[in-house]
Order: sequence, then C-alpha cells, then structure tokens
Amino acid sequence: MARLDLRVRVLGRLLRRANSITRMDDEQIRRAQQTVVGHNPVTDLVLGGVAAGVRITEGTAAGETGPLTVRVYRPEGRTGALPLVVNYHGGGWVLGSLDTADWLCSNVARSVGAVVVSVDYRLAPAHRWPAAAEDSYRALADIWARAAEFGADGARLAVMGDSAGGNLSAVVALMARDRSGPPIALQVLLYPATDMTFASPSIRENADAPILSEAEMVAFRAHYLADQNARHPYASPLLARDHSGLPPALVQVAEHDPIRDDGLRYAAALEAAGVPVRTTTYVGMPHGYLSFPKLCRSAPQALGEICAELHAALEPGARADDGHPTRRGEVLAG
Repeated sequence: MARLDLRVRVLGRLLRRANSITRMDDEQIRRAQQTVVGHNPVTDLVLGGVAAGVRITEGTAAGETGPLTVRVYRPEGRTGALPLVVNYHGGGWVLGSLDTADWLCSNVARSVGAVVVSVDYRLAPAHRWPAAAEDSYRALADIWARAAEFGADGARLAVMGDSAGGNLSAVVALMARDRSGPPIALQVLLYPATDMTFASPSIRENADAPILSEAEMVAFRAHYLADQNARHPYASPLLARDHSGLPPALVQVAEHDPIRDDGLRYAAALEAAGVPVRTTTYVGMPHGYLSFPKLCRSAPQALGEICAELHAALEPGARADDGHPTRRGEVLAG
C-alpha cells in the first residue's frame, strides 16, 4: 500500500477529534445538521471553493413527503439545453450538506458544460431509511420531468454521488430500472457504500483509517438503518438479485478506505451482469478525497476522470464507441 500523506493523516486526526459521529448523540447530530458550512478562506482551503464562471441558484424538487431544497449549477455563457447531472452529497446519510458538494458540482458544471442539480435529501436519525433513498428517487424523477425549467436536456441524464451519495446514486439507478423511471446515461459512483452488511474485507484492513473508520461506519449505519433490513437492495445495492439493465458506471475508490471493496465488488457485479464499467483505484488516497481537494493530491485527477466520462456519456458523438469502456486501473497519487 502507498503511504498516506502526512497532511491527510493530520486532517483525519483533527476531524475525528472535532466531530466523530461515534461520540455524537441525537441532539448533537441535530445541531451539526443545522450548522451552515458556507464559504470563507479557511473552509475553501479545506473543502475547495466554487469554480469561477458558474452561476448558482436554489430551488425545490419533490421529495417523498414534501419539497426538498436543490442547488443548481450552470456554467455562464452557455446557451440552450445542457446535459443534466443530478448529485447526491455524502455524509453517512446523517451529516453533509449542499455546501460540502459545491466544489465538485461547480467544477463538473463548468468542465462538462452541464447543469448540475444537487439534492438536499432528508437525513437520519430523524428520517431513517428509506427516507433518503425515496427522496433521492422522487427528486430525480421530478428534476428529469422538469428539465426544461432548469435549462437542461432530460434526454442526457446522469447521476453522481460520493460515499453515502454514491450509495444513493446506485440505489436510484436500481429504482429507475425497477420502476421504469428516468433513462440514466451514466452513474458516477465515488467511493460508494454498497453493502450495509459490512462484508467487504477492506473494512477490517482499513479499520482505523483517517476520515472514515470501521467504528464510524457502524455508527452511521445504526443511525440510518437502525434494526431494518441491511440486505434490502435499496439499502445495499450490491445485494440486488439482478444488476442487468443498469446504466453504465464510473466507479472510483480510494486505497485507504474501509469501503474500498464495496466499490470494487459493485463494479465486478455490474460487469458480470454485462454493464459497462470503468473502475479506478486512487492509490494513497483516503475515503472522501474529493471532499478535500486542496489536501488530497489525487482530487484534480479524479475530477478530470469524472468530467471526461460524463462528457463522453452525455455529449452525442463524443466518442466513436459507447463511451464507457470496461477497464480496471490504478492511478498513482501525485
């Protein structure tokens, strides 16, 4: 294994000391969920700022039980209907917010030339599974149906998410297939959680990794699922009986991540079902590397891969082939 950078190890220690989910009760979680991250020189140094040349507006989309806030990113100077990317932020279905996805979403909007709509789904423990999953699917269907209102082309649709958001992206792709929902051209799954039974060997291998540990995974699962069925495919998409007919996928994973093998196992399941997949392991990287783009040296390279795959999938004629070669690879950090 490649060694983690010192700055990543220090970041992990600081985050764990400041607000580890393992030490938070429901009231502390509620306060954390109400905290506005916002943007200032300090937060942007860690989380990255908003890309220049992108206009941001806020609106609403339908959720399972009521409207949800969405944040819309559109590259300035672009006219006409642009490709549509629906994003789901990470945070273990308990934490995270629209603010924490600003760097990724704004850079994708600018680089791909797409409208990116980020969904603020309901969070646990106040809203346990399947609230986040059903919110995410309902919002996807609503945004797709109203694509013209967002200045987007619903016929060129992708979903994207990191960590818990990667789980939700995989889940809404399953739901869309099962429910004859919106046609998704690409699912971008960034270090996704796909098996809530915790059967991936990497969980033990990276039990004390920075950013996300095995103990924190257990805490997030307890808040999200409680005593519900961890094997349900809309909680654990890896455990679906059938993965055929799903959209092509880009799966990125991090070497030093307890759920690294969740992503690799899901990519293998998709490939076995005949779904085109591109899989990349970012060597020397921790879970959440795209959330800390100024500190994780592979973040720009990972962003470039995301944008290239989205462009190929959403722009007709971008490639001579189907734009989604099945390929496994490792990208060296730095």
